[in-house]
Amino acid sequence: MKPVVPVLTALAVAGAFATVVHAQSPDRQIKYRQGILQGMGWHMGVLGAMAKGERPYDAQVAARSAKFVHELAEMPWDGFGPGSDAGAPTKAKPEIWKERAKFDKLGQDLRVETAKLASAAGTDLAALRGAVGATGKACSNCHDDFRAK
Repeated sequence: MKPVVPVLTALAVAGAFATVVHAQSPDRQIKYRQGILQGMGWHMGVLGAMAKGERPYDAQVAARSAKFVHELAEMPWDGFGPGSDAGAPTKAKPEIWKERAKFDKLGQDLRVETAKLASAAGTDLAALRGAVGATGKACSNCHDDFRAK
């Protein structure tokens, strides 16, 4: 019975958080997702600089940044709730809410690539380069259709 208590507690906390996120104003949702995506961009910049040879490859730093990118890739989607297509300045296109299934699929594709990135980043530079390229492509696939320039 004891192992059930932590699981139920975690589910209760997660459920409460999900309710709070969806109850947020459009402006807060926009700022939330932008903050998460900026964090992802920061760490992709670290990884990209290593992949391009602009920064020395450091397996520990690469693994850390890739882990953060993967963890953050799970988070911004809560900030695309109903009504968050307007409010604070945003580059999110209205097509997100019109083509939600496509948007969600691209988000899932990103999560798959960031998992691969997290696995590859601390192994060697060649693996990092391939995973950074694939993750960057997953980012741009979504940006091409759903982010204003």
